[in-house]
Amino acid sequence: MELQAIYKNVYSELSELITRREIMVQKDLPRIGKLAPDIFNETIFPKTGTPDRDLLVGPRHGFDAAVLKVGDRVMVVAEDPTFGVPSWGWRQFGWGIVHICASDVAVFGVRPKYMTICLLLPPNTQRSVLEEIWNSIHEECVRLGITIVGGHTGVYGGISYPLNGGCTVWGFAEDGKYVTPGGARVGDKILITKGAAIEATAILALQYPKTLTRVFGSSFVKRAQDMYWQMSVVEDALTAFDAGGVTAMHDATEGGVLGGIYEVAEASNVGVKIYLNRIRVPEEARKICDFFRIDPYKSISEGTLVLTVRPNSVENVMNALKSKGIEAMVIGEVTELKHGRRVISEDGKELELEFPEEDPFWKVFFETLEKPDI
Repeated sequence: MELQAIYKNVYSELSELITRREIMVQKDLPRIGKLAPDIFNETIFPKTGTPDRDLLVGPRHGFDAAVLKVGDRVMVVAEDPTFGVPSWGWRQFGWGIVHICASDVAVFGVRPKYMTICLLLPPNTQRSVLEEIWNSIHEECVRLGITIVGGHTGVYGGISYPLNGGCTVWGFAEDGKYVTPGGARVGDKILITKGAAIEATAILALQYPKTLTRVFGSSFVKRAQDMYWQMSVVEDALTAFDAGGVTAMHDATEGGVLGGIYEVAEASNVGVKIYLNRIRVPEEARKICDFFRIDPYKSISEGTLVLTVRPNSVENVMNALKSKGIEAMVIGEVTELKHGRRVISEDGKELELEFPEEDPFWKVFFETLEKPDI
């Protein structure tokens, strides 16, 4: 059976089981995606093994990397699983492994330097598939200056498609020469790069090209698919940090732009005021999100950097990003916690900023796997 058919069958069964709640550990866990902050803080955070004084920044909700003191330097280390779908292309899969994992280190203002990877393959995988994936991983590591120092690659039953079971990336910096998602300060301006729903747009365009071409045309779909190559904040984060004045950075993954902002606000114990009409939603994102009836502001947006910047450094940061061809926009400001976390809607209504219980992208993603793209 072709990998794509196997993949669809597995996730069709998984979706049905989840719906019937037969495989849920607890009824209050999300159907798919990240754990909610309260579950993480109650179940994961209190139980992290043996304490160590050299752990400067440990596991926290909204923190995608840890910081360890190593001699007179610090090491920032992150780990992520990623998966690929045959219709996306194996080159894209390899590219995504590197950039998604490296982005979690870069948002601390630290250049990713080393990598280990656990690449798991299903039985009957063709050698050409492995070669395409690995060549892409190697090429992107060379481009970003990352050295692969180890890992594990093998073929195993029970796996229906190539899977990055865990990629670890780390880099080094001088002690104190980094930021975390918890560094936002009252008075900071809140910026984002690129816009909303970058990943959701690209993945759905790759997953459903025939249907979307019939509705929007082939050139539109090609532009949407090409947004896949924007799903990295490595250059965004390192460029902004080097410009100075950055106090916190975070990659807007699950939960989208609003989810990413909430995590920064929660980690920093501050309030925020966000203006939706200042958040760029690319034409491709707007139309595809409208087509699938999902909220672009809450949909997964790997490649969108959320950052807080001291007011007198905003111009320098934006100019530095512009020099690299990266669009940035000021979308709000950091306030005192007592003023709340507010979102000003496009029609001027003031709403409370909350962490999305479930990213709307996932429901659509699994539904599209069960329907033919004709």
